[in-house]
Formats: sequence, C-alpha cells, structure tokens
Amino acid sequence: RPFDISRDGFVMGEGAGALILEEYEHAKKRGATILGEIIGGGMAADAYHLTGTHPEGAGAVLGMHEALREAEIAADEIDYVNMHATSTPQGDTSELIAARTVFGERQSLSISATKSMTGHLLGAAGAIEAIACVKALETGWIPPTINTENIEPEFANLYDFPLGKAIQKDMKYAMSNTFGFGGHIASVVMKKFEG
Repeated sequence: RPFDISRDGFVMGEGAGALILEEYEHAKKRGATILGEIIGGGMAADAYHLTGTHPEGAGAVLGMHEALREAEIAADEIDYVNMHATSTPQGDTSELIAARTVFGERQSLSISATKSMTGHLLGAAGAIEAIACVKALETGWIPPTINTENIEPEFANLYDFPLGKAIQKDMKYAMSNTFGFGGHIASVVMKKFEG
C-alpha cells in the first residue's frame, strides 16, 4: 500500500524484465520498433543507513536532479513519476519529501507505484518499473497504485495519485526512481518516441 497512511512494509514479488538499449541511428537503419528514449540518468548515494532512507530524501533529490540535468529538461516538464515506494513508513515519506523538493507542489504531475501490483522485485524492480514508464509513454496510460486508500495527508493534495485504476494522459516525459540498500539511488528520465 504505497503512500497509504497505514502502510507497514513491502510484499516480496517475483519477476524479471529487460530493456534493449540501442543507438537511435542504428535502430532506425535496421527498422527496429522504437518504444521510447532514455534521455537522462542520475545516480547518487546518501549513505545514511544500510536499509533506511535519509529522512529528507537527500540522495533521492541528488539523483533526480542529476537525471533532469542530463536530460536537459526542467522538473516541471516531467508528466509522470514511477516512484520506488516500497510501502515502508520511512521510505515512502522520504521519497515524497524528495519529490516535493524537486517538483514542488504540482497537481498535474502524476505519481504512482507499480510495486503495489508486482511486489518488490528487488534486483528486477528497476528494469520492470522503467518498462512501466516506457509503456505509459507509449500508450498514454499511467499505471495505478493499488490497495492504497488514504494518502499521507501532508502529500495527498500535492500530486495526482491514480489510485485503483489506470488513467489516460497525454505525456512526453516520465521518470523512474529505483533505490537500493546502503542508500544507492538511480533515477532515469524517459521521453515518448515521436519518430
């Protein structure tokens, strides 16, 4: 139940996913079906705690800022963020604080957590969640956060949280956040492929 006021930890999942990355000109030359573009990535490590996140999301802020810088776009151009959101009380709050630092208060920004449907896939989580972003950009459908009923009040009105069912939205840019033990942070910015 990511972001839910009564969340109390994650559920383990099982799965795998892979993204095939290729230079644009090479893919175009061979007639590949291009699903999206990765235009920026940021990595950081807050080294706050082995398993806990920094209370203000310091590493997450650095990772998201670096991804935006490399993508050469402003934070207000992001249409959708697939959050790491493991449903832990400290982790989700920390990531939402980081999002508020990076994106401000923006009700047009859609935020969801696909872990609510897949469980925490550990090593596969980053790939699966990036695939979810690529598919969201390609299809115009944002995956929901399921099993969440009451968003933490401090954040409930800051963003668009699709709860329970997917929503359709015209999008150009999405971000996927993936965090790991020891404070490892990765954020990736993707762009809808427009031919």
